[in-house]
Amino acid sequence: MSEQSAATPPSNWNIANALTALRIMLVPLFGWLLLWDGGEDTTYRVWAFAVFLVAILTDKVDGDLARKHGLVTDFGKMMDPIADKALTGMAFIGLSLVGELWWWVTIVLLAREWGITGLRFWVIRYGVIPASRGGKLKTWLQAIALCGLLLPLRDLTGTLGTAGEVLWWVAVVVMGAAVVVTLVTGLDYVKEALKLRRDDVAAAAEPKP
Repeated sequence: MSEQSAATPPSNWNIANALTALRIMLVPLFGWLLLWDGGEDTTYRVWAFAVFLVAILTDKVDGDLARKHGLVTDFGKMMDPIADKALTGMAFIGLSLVGELWWWVTIVLLAREWGITGLRFWVIRYGVIPASRGGKLKTWLQAIALCGLLLPLRDLTGTLGTAGEVLWWVAVVVMGAAVVVTLVTGLDYVKEALKLRRDDVAAAAEPKP
C-alpha cells in the first residue's frame, strides 16, 4: 500500500463496499426464489441456491479486495457482518419455512449470531473482539450445510435419487457440526468479552502515576 493511500482514508465508493451492497440486495431475491410455491418448485430452488452461492462468495471476495488494496472503511466494517447475517438468516428461516431445517436449529443459531453481535456492540468501548479461527470455521460449515439443504436433493429420482439422499444427509451432518462449533465459539466470544471488560475496569482502577 502506498504512503498516499495510507494517509488518505479510502472512499466508501469502492468495489469491496459495492460487493457488500450487492450481497444485501440479493437477500430479498434469494428469499423470494426459495419460498416460491412453498419451496416445492425445483427450478426456483436451484436458482435460490445459485443466488445464495454468488452472494456468499462475494463475502470472501470483498474482504480479500478490501485488505489487499487498502479499501477497509467504517461502512464496510459495519455493513459486512450485517450483510452476512441477513443472508444466512434468510436461508435459515426460509429453509425452516419450507420444511428442510428444524426450527430449533434456526432459533439456536440465529439467537447465537445476533446475541454475539449485540455483545460486540456492548464491549466496543473496551475493545474489539476479532473473528477467531473457530468463528471462521463456523461460517464455512454453515455455508456448506446451507448450500446442501437449499438444493432440492431429495427431489432427484433414479440413481440420482440415491445420491441426492446421501448428499442431503451429508448436509445435515455438516449442519450438526456447525451447530456445535457455533455454540462453542459463542461461549468463547462471551469469555473474551468479559475479559475485555474486566481488564478495562482493572486498568481504570489502577492509581495514576
